[in-house]
Amino acid sequence: MKCLLIAINAKYIHSNLAVASLKSYARAQEREDDTVIETAEYTINQPEDGILADIYRRKPDVAAFSCYIWNWDVVRRLTDNLRRIRPELPIWLGGPEVSFETVSVLETLPFVTGIMAGEGERVFDGLLRYYEGAGRLEDVPGLTFRSEGADGPIACRAPGEPMDLNEVPFAGWDPAFFKHRILYYESSRGCPFSCSYCLSSVDKKLRFRNLALVKKELSLFLEAGVLQVKFVDRTFNCERKRAREIWRFIRENDNGVTNFHFEIGADLLEKEDLDLLGRMRPGQVQLEIGVQTTNPRTLEEIRRYADGKRLKENVRTVRSFGNIHQHLDLIAGLPFEDYESFGRSFDEVYELRPNQLQLGFLKVLKGSYMYEKQTDYGICVGSGPPYEVLSTRWLSYEDIVRLKGVEEMVEQYYNSGQFIKTMSYLAGCFLSPFFLYEALASYWRDHTETGQNFSRNARYERLLDFVAETLPEKTEEARALLIYDLYLREPVKSRPAFAGDLSACREEISDRSAVLWERERTEGRTALPYRRFLHETHMEVFFRDPEHPERKGQFWYWFDYRERDPLSGNGRAYRLESRNGE
Repeated sequence: MKCLLIAINAKYIHSNLAVASLKSYARAQEREDDTVIETAEYTINQPEDGILADIYRRKPDVAAFSCYIWNWDVVRRLTDNLRRIRPELPIWLGGPEVSFETVSVLETLPFVTGIMAGEGERVFDGLLRYYEGAGRLEDVPGLTFRSEGADGPIACRAPGEPMDLNEVPFAGWDPAFFKHRILYYESSRGCPFSCSYCLSSVDKKLRFRNLALVKKELSLFLEAGVLQVKFVDRTFNCERKRAREIWRFIRENDNGVTNFHFEIGADLLEKEDLDLLGRMRPGQVQLEIGVQTTNPRTLEEIRRYADGKRLKENVRTVRSFGNIHQHLDLIAGLPFEDYESFGRSFDEVYELRPNQLQLGFLKVLKGSYMYEKQTDYGICVGSGPPYEVLSTRWLSYEDIVRLKGVEEMVEQYYNSGQFIKTMSYLAGCFLSPFFLYEALASYWRDHTETGQNFSRNARYERLLDFVAETLPEKTEEARALLIYDLYLREPVKSRPAFAGDLSACREEISDRSAVLWERERTEGRTALPYRRFLHETHMEVFFRDPEHPERKGQFWYWFDYRERDPLSGNGRAYRLESRNGE
C-alpha cells in the first residue's frame, strides 16, 4: 500500500513542514512491511496538468493533500481531476484551510473521501492503520469522512489531545533537498497569546521540544551548511531562558553561512538577550516582529497585549548593532483603525527604520475569533482565498485601494533596499513618511497604465520624475542620491541617462582610483592587479554629496562589491581623494 502526501507550496524555495512531519512520525511507528509513504512537493506556479500527471505516474493507493489559503484553489481543481482519472482512489485533505469547517467542505466537494483535523501526526497514523487493515476510521480522533460510501452520511470525530512534541521525529532531513530551499523547523507548538486574527491562538496548550534534541538537530543543519533555517514557533522568545539558550548555541556553533529566522515578541527581550544578539555574526539572525498596529484601542480589541514603548526601545537597540535584519509587520483592516489611524501606525513603525516593513491586509481565517466577529465589525471579505478584507466599519474599499498603492510603493522603494539614501532623504521632505508613500502611490497611479512593468533603471527614473513634479527644488539632490543608490547596489552595465555622461572624466577617475588602490595595497586589503582592480569596481561623480545633499561641489565615490553588506546586499562606498589629497 502506497500513500502519497502532497504539498503545493507558494514558491520553489519553500518546503512543507507538515507532510514531512507526518511522514517521519508514521515511519517511526510499527508498520506493515508493504506500506510505502512518499511525499511530493510542487508549487502553485507549476502547470497543473504537469502536477496531475506526476501524481498519476506515482500510482498511489491513497492521496493526501496539505491545504492552505495560498493553494486551496489549485488543490480543489487537482483533486476533482484526480478523481476523474482515478475514481477508485481515496483522497484525503488536511491543513488549516479545511480543518475548521470539515463537514461543509465534504458537502461541497463530493469527490473528497475525508478530512484530517487537529495535529496531523497521530491522525495520519490512524488513517494508515485503517488502510493497512488494522483499524477503523470511526476510532481515529480528528477524522471527518463519509461513513457509508460516497453518498453516505458524514461522520465527524473531534480531534484528540495535544501531542508531546518530543514524540515527533525530526521531519524529513535531506541535506541535498534543503540546499536550495528554506528549512522550516518547529521547536514549539501553540502560542501563549490570543490575537483574534491568528489561528495559533486556537491551540492553547504551549509545548516545547526538548532542548538537547533541538541542539542535536540544529547541529545537523549547521554541519550541512543549510542557507536558512526558519523557526515556525509563533512567539519564539515567549520562554526567555529557553530562547536565549538556543541563540547562544547557534552563536557558539556558527558555520559562517547559515541564517536563522525567528518570529519574536520584541517587548519580551531583556538585556541579556540584547547582549547576546549584539554579538551575532552579521546576517546570522533575522527577526520578524509583528507590531500590527500602534492604536491602543485596536490592540485591546484584537487581544494583542504588548508593551509598545519597550518594543520600540528594543527594536532601536537591535538596529544599533548593525548585524541583525529586522522585519516589522503592520496589518490594515483591523477593528477601530481607520485610514488616518493606520497612517499614524505606519509613521511610528517607519521611524524605527526596520530592514523591511511589511504592510499586510487582514485575512479573516476560518477558525479564528476574527471570523466569528466579522459581522460585528462590518467586515466585508473576498469570496475566496486568501479571504482578505475589502472594507470594514472604519475603512472603506476606497481606503483599501489607496493603501494597496502605498503597499506597492513600500515594496518597490523601501523593502527592495535599492533606494536607501534617496528614500531617507525624501521622507524628511514630506509631512511624514506615510504622506511620501501616499503621494508616490498617487503619482504612479496617474502615470502608469494597467499592467505596465518597469525595469530597474526605469524605477529610478520614475522616482526622479516624481520628485521633479512634486518637489522641483529638490531635483538635483534627488538625482545625486539616486546615482549613489544605483551604483551602491550593483555595477550597472549601462549608465542611465539621468546619471550623465562621464566619458570626459575617465582620466581623472583613473587618477583618483589609483590613490585608493595604493592605500588598499599598502594596508594589505587587496592582492588584485591595478588594472583588474579598476575593472571590477565602479567610480562615480556627484554634484552633491550623498551624505550631505545640501552641500555644493563635486564629490567622487568608489564602489566595492567584493564584500556586500549582509543585511542590505549593497556594496561598499568610499569617498575618493586625488593624488594631492584634495
